[in-house]
Amino acid sequence: QVKLVESGGGLVQPGDSLRLSCVASGRDFSSRAMGWFREAPGKERESVATITRFNDDATYTDSVAGRFTIPRDSAKNMVYLQMRDLRPDDSAVYYCAAFPGPMGQGASEVQYWGQGTRVTVSF
Repeated sequence: QVKLVESGGGLVQPGDSLRLSCVASGRDFSSRAMGWFREAPGKERESVATITRFNDDATYTDSVAGRFTIPRDSAKNMVYLQMRDLRPDDSAVYYCAAFPGPMGQGASEVQYWGQGTRVTVSF
């Protein structure tokens, strides 16, 4: 069993930076791929960034590539979403996700979800 708890969401202005944090319970965190997904009102949940267990290879959706990064700290059971140059269309509830194995990308592959943290980008 893995429990994920996100933090760090809030209201920011366009162009600002924000870091989301996710702490995971459970002994096998370091063996799992992790990810961040987001869900905006009226839209489906989409993958934002994922990071594999192998060499911490990261994948980003096109709309955030170059602006977001997904570092992980296995010693602390933490994964982060570092966001910069935020835009209004980045506004959504962001979810931390744990995959069952060392790789994963899609929402259908996720084994555990956090409760979500809301990010609002607006003047």
